[in-house]
Amino acid sequence: MNRYSPPVARSSSRSQRFVALILFFSLLLMMFGSRSAGAAPDGAGLNLDVKSALLMDAATGQVLYENNPDTALPPASMTKMMTEYLVFKTIKEGKLSWDQVITVQENAALQVGSRVFLAEGDKHTVEDLYKAMAIGSANDATVQLAETVAGSEEAFAKMMNETAKQLGMTNAHFINSTGLDRADMPEKYRPTSIDGETVMSARDTATLAYHILKDYPEFLDYSKIQSFKFRERDKDEVTNWDWMLESNKDNPYLRKFAYPGVDGLKTGHTETAGNCFTGTSLQNGTRLIAVVMGVPGGNNDGKRFLETAKLFDYGFNNFEKKTVVEAKAAVPDHESLKVKKGAHKSVKAVTATDVTLMLPKGKATDVTVSEVKPAADPLVAPIKQGDKVGTVTYTYKDPASQKDKSVTVDLIAAEDAKKAGWFKLLLRAIGDFFAGLFNGIVDLFK
Repeated sequence: MNRYSPPVARSSSRSQRFVALILFFSLLLMMFGSRSAGAAPDGAGLNLDVKSALLMDAATGQVLYENNPDTALPPASMTKMMTEYLVFKTIKEGKLSWDQVITVQENAALQVGSRVFLAEGDKHTVEDLYKAMAIGSANDATVQLAETVAGSEEAFAKMMNETAKQLGMTNAHFINSTGLDRADMPEKYRPTSIDGETVMSARDTATLAYHILKDYPEFLDYSKIQSFKFRERDKDEVTNWDWMLESNKDNPYLRKFAYPGVDGLKTGHTETAGNCFTGTSLQNGTRLIAVVMGVPGGNNDGKRFLETAKLFDYGFNNFEKKTVVEAKAAVPDHESLKVKKGAHKSVKAVTATDVTLMLPKGKATDVTVSEVKPAADPLVAPIKQGDKVGTVTYTYKDPASQKDKSVTVDLIAAEDAKKAGWFKLLLRAIGDFFAGLFNGIVDLFK
């Protein structure tokens, strides 16, 4: 009976080693699994300590880097970028003016968090309130501007959601103008017709920043201000939360965060959102937009700015602008478009603008024509040189994401296409008639 004991002992030893291996690999899986829960996979090797991030070319919207870009997350005060966009829009439409004096209402006076301590009945200009919002991230100034534009903050939040759809922000949802959690809003003014909390993805946030810079570039005149005094009697100035501003290079406390070319845009912090930042930097004619969300740590440790610097370094050090299609270039096989009632039956067409991409330094990408679409088929004379006569769509493989992308530019007439005289049109009609008749007879014998 005992002769079977040694094999059993050896089998037990092997089983113990097998169990130990399983426990070891399980521990590794738990370690790497917990790490990936806090930081999304990083194809570029930047090892950002973020929940999501994105780097975009501000001129074209081309994405150079993305890390969990489409997950909807709380953006905290980066929400205010939409408020800033809509206030600018309202002013440009002539419905509001910078020097207009606003009387502070109850909702603004009840706000918590970052604020300039507005009291109900206070009077301030739109511009002063805007500066308090853009520079100091003041919740009270933000709410008062929102109510001034839309009548109530809830109505303004609906306007924000409508605008988000128009701008292509597919994962954004707003419940207020500030980015505060619902529980931190004055109870009396919490929205009843909008559910949930405010969320945006990194792609949404970059898209919003792209439209601010494209539609209202004057915004940077406010976002780059280091500090200002809201009231003459105030002892302390309102200080810009954006520590990356290039102008901070001379500030002994902030110089390690200052980054060349940074002149905006918006910070954000709540316990729910963690630390967030949307920054923009202009260097040698290239402007980039960087977004980081869910950066761990304290609100005052500056880690979000160090993570953003990694993005900017990656973009400026590894990419360069290259023109892949020149402006006023003819499209191969589509050099001319048909024209009706013209002295000639076609007009030469060229691209209205160039096509410029951000490409990895030293590399190229193939661009092909996928569609040429005339403004009308056929075009009708007269046409002046420079008139839009159609569009051309080019396709290429994006060098950063390796996804197929497309870009569409206008086609313009390279010459005048004058209208033909009546006699020439008559002769052409007669010629077309007999040509059609002849072709019909030929078809009978096929």
